[in-house]
Amino acid sequence: MSRYPTQDPTTPTALVIGATGGVGGEVARTLLARGWRVRALNRDPEAAAKSAVGMVGVEWVQGDAMEPASVVAAAAGVELIVHGANPPGYHNWRGLALPMLESTIAAAKASGARILFPGTVYNFGPDAGAVVDERSPQHPLTRKGAIRVEMEQRLETASREGVQVIIVRAGDFFGPRSSANSWFANALAQPGRPVRFMLYPGRRAIGHAWAYLPDLAETMVRLVERAETLAQFDVFHFGGHWTEPGVEIAEAVRRVTGRPGLPILPFPWPLAALLAPFVEMFRETLEMRYLWRTPLRLDNAKLVAVLGAEPRTPLDQAVRISLEGLGCLRADAPSGVMVPA
Repeated sequence: MSRYPTQDPTTPTALVIGATGGVGGEVARTLLARGWRVRALNRDPEAAAKSAVGMVGVEWVQGDAMEPASVVAAAAGVELIVHGANPPGYHNWRGLALPMLESTIAAAKASGARILFPGTVYNFGPDAGAVVDERSPQHPLTRKGAIRVEMEQRLETASREGVQVIIVRAGDFFGPRSSANSWFANALAQPGRPVRFMLYPGRRAIGHAWAYLPDLAETMVRLVERAETLAQFDVFHFGGHWTEPGVEIAEAVRRVTGRPGLPILPFPWPLAALLAPFVEMFRETLEMRYLWRTPLRLDNAKLVAVLGAEPRTPLDQAVRISLEGLGCLRADAPSGVMVPA
């Protein structure tokens, strides 16, 4: 007897790895809204089910993404595996990210499912140029970037072994449930508190790429729905919100909160450098500083050619929804009144 309930055979099923995270959670919600059956892997499924927001109908199953056997078992009968696993706090990326991906690949081979993988701009070094497309050279200067390239190479190998792979690369994530790793939730807002000031990490005039998570998730699911028309291994760039000048994201927070004088302070990079030898998160953050010093914009022409248009919520609306979701701005508060939700 199957370990899973009987279901309508015409209803597609997805397994989401990392459903409690930013990207995985948003993709799970989007799949549910579009009629998919969603199964989510978690080491503590009862706790995950209680804490998840907007995920009614998800089937939580116990398992560890580091254990291939449990992922293979959870993927039985699914058409799609969303690999949204992300080591928290930049900790031990090589020791965690690569083995978790191998578990997903093993499960895809066993079940016949395709893999949906959220990529990043970390693959690209400054030599890639100010605007990068899917064919731009990948010469990362950082450890995390090198691991990201290695992960995509491993997925490309898996595609030659029979697994269909869809990769969507995007800029810095933000949204109503941004993860603790995001710049938006760490520098531009303080979750659970009204915005009193912002730390802007970059040169204010330099453009920066942002990805509003609900838009990114919608884009990824639309590509999955067109999977039969895509290549066995296909990569797309999500344009998202390109803010130029880059500080426009902070100006949007000012507009949404109704406080045009809200302080925008420089990120304390010198302090981060002092703490880097002792704090892993600061070491990893410093490596990525070049993305705040030079423009790196994702060319989404290929994506638009397939979808017709890229889903895009207006910036101020996306910022407001994000602040409300993070508990920094009450949904019914008028402009200029910042109180925790």
